[in-house]
Amino acid sequence: METTADIFPVLAKVMSILLLSGAALLTAALFLVRQLTRELPKGANRNWWYVLAGFLLMFVAGYVGFFCLKAGSLYTHSEMLVVVIFVLGAVFCLMVCLLAYRTTLELKRIFVLEHEAMTDPLMGIYNRRVLDRRLRDEVMRARRHHLDLGLLMVDLDRFKSVNDTYGHQAGDLVLQHVARLLVESLRQTDVVARYGGEEITILLPHTPPAETCDVAERLRRTIAGTPVTITDHHGEKTELTVTVSIGCTSLLPEHDTVETLLQRADQGMYQAKQQGRNKVVRFEPQQEAATA
Repeated sequence: METTADIFPVLAKVMSILLLSGAALLTAALFLVRQLTRELPKGANRNWWYVLAGFLLMFVAGYVGFFCLKAGSLYTHSEMLVVVIFVLGAVFCLMVCLLAYRTTLELKRIFVLEHEAMTDPLMGIYNRRVLDRRLRDEVMRARRHHLDLGLLMVDLDRFKSVNDTYGHQAGDLVLQHVARLLVESLRQTDVVARYGGEEITILLPHTPPAETCDVAERLRRTIAGTPVTITDHHGEKTELTVTVSIGCTSLLPEHDTVETLLQRADQGMYQAKQQGRNKVVRFEPQQEAATA
């Protein structure tokens, strides 16, 4: 039987080189899969990439096995076609893995940018921009569907004295400590955002008025009962008890705007300060009218 090596002896060497090139391309794809799995969180998607890596290893073994089988032998036309298909398959696998890796990096970059645009860099909670948008959306939703909506305004007590006594690094640690406790103590549907300075606003969707201040009291007790360890100017560690004053209010769908809702929560927080701090005060619309 006539072979390609009988006609073009150099083609036999070319086929061998192509086989080894295909194996090298698959090895490069394996490296990309390894890099990609490092960027992915643990879970089903990551596990499927491990399965793909297993298939790529079997393909590499097949390429090398075919190369060893044909070492020193001649290639027929059909075997030459098989080699070309093998190489094209390796190129395809490499391109898919490369595109997947680049797409993963790009999505991760976009996620980081969005996260930075939405969160306060110090406290790690939502920033004022997100709060304004979510508050506006939740007020509109609550009005449209007659849903309950609670709002808390949280302010750290005597925070300035913490900065003056222990330094601004200790003050930053206290802010992070309080923010973490608030997030851990609330539902995922609740919105915790930095309003400004040491003030934190909490949006409580689907929370009846009777429960809004109960949530606030639970948060106050959690913060007061969880001291934070800070380092003073002399490098000594100190346990510091932090307290907060909280104003709470609820949406009145017929009358409230975003501004009036925030104003009532702020008034409640101010009254909590006036009453000795470390308290929860509910500010009612009747009080608002009396104040006016």
